[in-house]
Amino acid sequence: MSQRPYIVGISGGSASGKTSFLKHLSEALPSGNLCIVSQDNYYRPKDQQLRDENGQINFDLPTSIDRAAFHADMQRLMRGESIRIKEYTFNNASREPRVIEMQPAPLLIMEGLFIFHYTEIREALDLKVYIDARDEVKLERRLKRDRDERGYEHDVVLYQWNNHVMPSYMQFLRPYRDEADIIVTNNSSYDRGLDVLKNHLAMVLSNK
Repeated sequence: MSQRPYIVGISGGSASGKTSFLKHLSEALPSGNLCIVSQDNYYRPKDQQLRDENGQINFDLPTSIDRAAFHADMQRLMRGESIRIKEYTFNNASREPRVIEMQPAPLLIMEGLFIFHYTEIREALDLKVYIDARDEVKLERRLKRDRDERGYEHDVVLYQWNNHVMPSYMQFLRPYRDEADIIVTNNSSYDRGLDVLKNHLAMVLSNK
């Protein structure tokens, strides 16, 4: 692939619906035209994570991500190279991590909490999309997701939400909301926002 891909950054608070939104977006576009790189697969090992005043690991800081590797892989895909990374399983011992191979594509999506906060990534984006939802909606979703998918206890999720997730959201994520090109509201449905982005990207593809 010789032509530089069109790069979209998709961010939003924890449990705002980014993963589901991206799944439906991917299904709506022609196969082979979209490459999605998720920040979630670049978490540093637990022994490299910062701990709070109570000794609990805080995974909701920009430093929790291997920022250099994340950016380097974006650059490889921009150059037309493929990449291989190991899936991060959120400390779920029952899940065997997969090796994910990603191929360059005309559309490159960088997804995650700190996409806009990392200057080197933000400045490379052609389009910034912010998935928004009310805080109480996000908390309800996170409680269910972390219980069902990650095996976390209710009290652990609440502790993380109050002490890590929300403070980080207010400092490193929410300030970039108003800089987004598209804000997708997802309190109950993101269908309209999905249609807007899907149609825009279809037009981008038709011009490549």
